Amino acid sequence: MGSAKAYRNLLALAIAALAAAPALAQGADLVTEGAQVFKKCAACHAVGPEAKNRVGPNLTGVVGRTAGTEADFSYSDAMVAAGEDGLVWDEAKLSEYLANPRAMVKGNTMAFVGLRSEEDRKAVIAYLEAESTE
Repeated sequence: MGSAKAYRNLLALAIAALAAAPALAQGADLVTEGAQVFKKCAACHAVGPEAKNRVGPNLTGVVGRTAGTEADFSYSDAMVAAGEDGLVWDEAKLSEYLANPRAMVKGNTMAFVGLRSEEDRKAVIAYLEAESTE
């Protein structure tokens, strides 16, 4: 009887793993796609364990960070004010900002026009999150 219960438990785990596999693969694909899209950002920004500030701030750990607070980076007055007013970079705010940076934080100095594609924005945010946890 004990082995039948163990077999059912093993079977249930196998089914759960198979059910989760597409979601895990999709998440990995999204991060890979985000790495490609991030190349548009890499001239000014870096992300990852060894990343440093460039023309733009280091984006490691940006999800959850208050705007305008990366250490040793000189932000525009507009970005500092946005952070002081409570702007925290969650996925929704990052997506809004990446769609049109100048419209969301008027007076910021980022020259990039934005990522029009919602899929590109989702992918870049997934990449930023993945690179921040490694």
